[in-house]
Amino acid sequence: MADSVIELRNIKKSYDKVAVLEGINLTVERGTMLALLGPNGAGKTTTVKILSTLLKPDSGEVLVNGTNAVQDPNTVRHMIGLTGQYAAVDELLSGRENLIMMGRLYHLGKEKSVARAQELLEQFELTDAADRAVKTYSGGMRRRLDLAASLVATPPIIFLDEPTTGLDPRSRLTMWKIIQDLMKNGATILLTTQYLEEADQLADYIAVLDKGTIIAHGTADELKSKVGKERTEIVIEKNANFDNAKKLFDDAGIKINEEERSISIPTDGSVRAVKSILDKLTNANIEIDSMSVHKPTLDDVFLELTHHS
Repeated sequence: MADSVIELRNIKKSYDKVAVLEGINLTVERGTMLALLGPNGAGKTTTVKILSTLLKPDSGEVLVNGTNAVQDPNTVRHMIGLTGQYAAVDELLSGRENLIMMGRLYHLGKEKSVARAQELLEQFELTDAADRAVKTYSGGMRRRLDLAASLVATPPIIFLDEPTTGLDPRSRLTMWKIIQDLMKNGATILLTTQYLEEADQLADYIAVLDKGTIIAHGTADELKSKVGKERTEIVIEKNANFDNAKKLFDDAGIKINEEERSISIPTDGSVRAVKSILDKLTNANIEIDSMSVHKPTLDDVFLELTHHS
């Protein structure tokens, strides 16, 4: 079987005369996770809808496990699980009833549906609330139940469209653990998210989508390297001579903030580099208020690449 499980080739999609996707290309290898990052309106959800056969592209080719999703959507639907931005569960049914219903819809049979529901309730820590109506569930519980419902038929390919949006930190960490367990069991996952830390923690590869175009892709470390080196930021003491402090550092890439009396200096992050900066200031009798070492983050990458201030 091919290593590439998900492939988008020159996909374009417009609504009326508004172009949402302008020829995007994506590949997700078997057993890995690709995180698709992008600001609101970038086209992330449209991409997921096309991959999950809910929407047809205007042009281009969509392959899921070697099957053309436009020409043979039914085959693709048997191979995928989808968790959308909003929990798609029946509020009047209990958690257990929701999962059993999904099992019956997948033609698992009554006994297997009941057994599978119990497995998922335990895996997603919902056993205590299994027989309560879903309308009494918290937001985090609903999201867990929604993800569980998408896994009833144990699909090898999973699409997660902003699965942790609106969750509190504890619920988000619980979802991260569940997603990591899915990956350990060999699932191939495409994740869309606006939480950059989430992509950094979970994904093998990251693609940045902006205005319908993939503007960067690679591992988290590869993308961070595009922003530049680590930086040491010093804030000069109020009564010290800020002009003299600036003259001590003529390195390319230094950033000056006159209002905050700060100087940001690119370094390799080593102790020797930081000590060299402090020695220069000490020898010039210039006092500082504070110092910090800043490593590039995905936030920096995102803002740099999408030109958002």
